Amino acid sequence: SSLVAALELRSIDLQSPRNNKEHHTKEMGLRRLILRRGQLFTIQLGFSRPFQPQTDTITFVAETDTGPEPSELLGTRAVFSLSQTWHASVWGASDYTTDSSSLQVSIFTPANAVIGHYTLKIATSQGQGHSVTYPLGTFILLFNPWSTEDDVYLPSEMLLQEYIMRDYGFIYNGHERFITSRPWNFGQFEDDIVDICFEILNKSLYYLKNPSQDCSRRNDVVYVCRVVSAMINSNDDNGVLQGNWSEDYSRGVNPLEWNGSVAILRQWSARGGQPVKYGQCWVFASVMCTVMRCLGVPTRVVSNFRSAHNVDRNLTIDTYYDQNAEMLPTRKQDKIWNFHVWNECWMIRKDLPPGYNGWQVLDPTPQQTSSGLFCCGPASVKAIKEGEVHLPYDTPFVYAEVNADEVIWLFRGGQAQEILAHNTSSIGKAISIKMVGSDQRQDITSSYKYSEGSPEERSVFMKASRKMLGPKRTSSPFLDLLGSGDLVAQPVQLQLHLARTPEWGQDLLLTLLIRRVPHRAHPQGPLRLVVRFCAQALLHGGGTHGPLWRHMMQLNLDSGKGQRQKKLVTGRWNRRDRRKVSSDARVAGEAITQAYKTSALLLYSFEPQELSFHVSERAEVGKALRVHITLTNTLTVALSNCMMVLEGSGLIDGQIANDLGTLVAGHTIQIQLDLYPIKEGPRQLQVLITSNEVKEIKGYRDILVAPARVS
Repeated sequence: SSLVAALELRSIDLQSPRNNKEHHTKEMGLRRLILRRGQLFTIQLGFSRPFQPQTDTITFVAETDTGPEPSELLGTRAVFSLSQTWHASVWGASDYTTDSSSLQVSIFTPANAVIGHYTLKIATSQGQGHSVTYPLGTFILLFNPWSTEDDVYLPSEMLLQEYIMRDYGFIYNGHERFITSRPWNFGQFEDDIVDICFEILNKSLYYLKNPSQDCSRRNDVVYVCRVVSAMINSNDDNGVLQGNWSEDYSRGVNPLEWNGSVAILRQWSARGGQPVKYGQCWVFASVMCTVMRCLGVPTRVVSNFRSAHNVDRNLTIDTYYDQNAEMLPTRKQDKIWNFHVWNECWMIRKDLPPGYNGWQVLDPTPQQTSSGLFCCGPASVKAIKEGEVHLPYDTPFVYAEVNADEVIWLFRGGQAQEILAHNTSSIGKAISIKMVGSDQRQDITSSYKYSEGSPEERSVFMKASRKMLGPKRTSSPFLDLLGSGDLVAQPVQLQLHLARTPEWGQDLLLTLLIRRVPHRAHPQGPLRLVVRFCAQALLHGGGTHGPLWRHMMQLNLDSGKGQRQKKLVTGRWNRRDRRKVSSDARVAGEAITQAYKTSALLLYSFEPQELSFHVSERAEVGKALRVHITLTNTLTVALSNCMMVLEGSGLIDGQIANDLGTLVAGHTIQIQLDLYPIKEGPRQLQVLITSNEVKEIKGYRDILVAPARVS
């Protein structure tokens, strides 16, 4: 046998196009090998002579590119020989076929392998002779939701198409009575995004502190999610986005002006990991969705309306009004966001008792620290619904976001004097996601909680309260009052409704409903009421600006059970208010009678500007696609500094930006341009027009791109 020539490697074909198709990664390109764990891939090796299994030995070595010395102990290095059989739980090479001097080999990666960039090498030897090592190339390994053995396995092709493969979607915002949808370009398959995702992991504090341990834990989806949730914000580290809720965005981009994640991730990477300015909750969550879908974890974006930020964990949020119905700023950090956006990732939770697999909340917006870092989750949605707030991670915080009670206080003489209202069901409303396979919104509130006021909901609330407040129960003025039994229902209930859709430059029409509440402790005769109203612009973070207008009226209520309806014409929304109110406002009403006080609150929004656009009938890869965009300025003031940005993964490489100048009131602008689609399949084209006066006018079109016709 010593006369047989050495087995020399002459050619390598990693068969990226074929492997990437089989591993559902062809959207990321066919040039390099991108694989999902727990699944075979095949490569072809050409040698100087036919391979002889009796005498030739081929050993494969796969090592991660990141971290210090890769090791088998840490799972960052695998050594395996060519054999006839393979085991599903370990790296292996088998199923080989020899054809003269070329060898086709199937290589298997276990479903719990570390994700990341790998280098693949082989060593060849004969008998006891010395071995020669040849590099074969590199590949990227991702989570595999198609594999039954992977912790992220999702057994539905329809859900996989939505939560892994779809590269666009909608984010819901506004408030629960007026939900608006914002198109978003996730773009997780754009050229360099997968590399940027691993760059994010490599800049995390976990990696910087202990690189080899961090890399070895990248087989665990719970760990990877947690690291990403900390790295999307920049509160502790060189994370992707810097948050800004100040309304001064002069040093960066107004969060409303982002159209998608790709520009943000590319800017972060190009500037060596400097946080991008600026993000708010929907931007943080949308960028995290891009990163997790790219890494192979089924992910969706969730909006919670009237979302509590309960810092002291007492499950109540206090808001304060003065005698003129004006909402007062509070020094406490507790607040109610008019909406808040987070993520859900799909996974098995081997670290929890049985029953808590499936969707898990991850919230990359920096609100609270968790184990010392600004991150949140994964918290099992099932655990939140059942009030199992002791289960990790950060379940009490998310539980409060959807379940806290709201207590409205009358504030005078420098202190909270009495309760105007106690709302057990005003927080955690219309929890929303994009519907699978459609552009419609789906309400998933029932997966977070039992229906408000039901016996199950109250018993879960009591269970969670006991766990969160403990036997000692942190004292709060509200709990003390509840305990004293002094909380009697008010004799009068107020409700405010809009009588017509609010528009700029028009009077606001409201309807006030007043109802007497029968109770033996209440006065029986006629009542004289003084009702005060106050309108304020509502900020996303739950705060307000000073009053836009006030209103006062006196009313007499007859005795008896009846209700009275009163039409109100209140202050007009002026042009100068336009700068103070982005789109949402609130009107508070407060009624004061001899010994009782009560309140009502109305939230409403102004309709956003409409943008219409049409796309020519047929879209095809590489062929001109004509786009017509029409915008009419319906305001009474000119829109200055108009900028248009078009974006859409698979349709445009990056973005197309156009300066449109000034659009006079009442005028219409028409724009025509040609795009040359890059990828086939369902795509979404997004248009954003910004101006000094109106921050965002958005539109979108779903486009089905046909493959290029072979001529």
